[in-house]
Amino acid sequence: MFLLLAGALSGCAGAPYVTGAAVPDVPLSWPSEGQAAVEVEGVGSLGVSGEQTPVPIASVTKVMTAYVILSRHPLRSGDDGPLIKVDHIAANESYLPQESTVPLQEDRRIPLRRMLELMLVPSGNNVARLLARWDAGSQERFVERMNAAADRLGMTHTRYTGASGNEDSTVSTAADQLKLAKQAIRDPVFAEVVAQADTAVPGEVRRFPNTNTLLNRHGVIGIKTGSGTAAGGNLMWASRVGRHLVLGVILGQAAGTNPTAGLAAVLETGEKLSASVEQWLSTEEAAGQAGQ
Repeated sequence: MFLLLAGALSGCAGAPYVTGAAVPDVPLSWPSEGQAAVEVEGVGSLGVSGEQTPVPIASVTKVMTAYVILSRHPLRSGDDGPLIKVDHIAANESYLPQESTVPLQEDRRIPLRRMLELMLVPSGNNVARLLARWDAGSQERFVERMNAAADRLGMTHTRYTGASGNEDSTVSTAADQLKLAKQAIRDPVFAEVVAQADTAVPGEVRRFPNTNTLLNRHGVIGIKTGSGTAAGGNLMWASRVGRHLVLGVILGQAAGTNPTAGLAAVLETGEKLSASVEQWLSTEEAAGQAGQ
């Protein structure tokens, strides 16, 4: 039996992510379709499932958008950051059909921290593209920065073509996205944002719920959902089980149906997989304590 007490660290945001060797034969509830990958900080990979070929990842793309933005414009916990002016493009895109957007008024100035919330919590596509233009002058130049970051992280099967994930041409694998998850969760502000249950446009009453309804179940503390017709349902998540930080990615659930069905499918799959990880970790930790 593999005991988790050796080398298992706390997994606090901002601390280095420690990777151990792969753990053999872990009994997890892997999805029956698509692909997935799971790793535990300080323990190692719990395995992958499905063929790791590049597929559309939909709004999971926004994790890289946030990673690039926070790398170039770092925030401290509690800081609002610079004010970002809503341009006419983002305002006009507020009510695009068939897209996930957030209503924004032209010329309104919103702090970077809140913009990140509006992008990551309710998954505002128009906010993602606005942040790209704000940072790089155009979405095209920002995409170059996204791909450069992917290269640095060793994401060799990933190609970004937009900041929001609305494009089916943005593709990756579960294993590649897990590499990004390890780095993104180290940023305390990112970790805070993806753990929020909801958010709102400053000064407005309406609140937008987090698309990740697995929050606070089986230790889940974020990170991001994504869904589309071609992409199906996709999920990158982080959870804490005892002292352990778990990171996982699921892609391609109910692909080819519709975004609603895909999201429902990946949330169901994600709950089963995260629950099985929680159960395994709890069992191993109890066994380790009993053996002391």
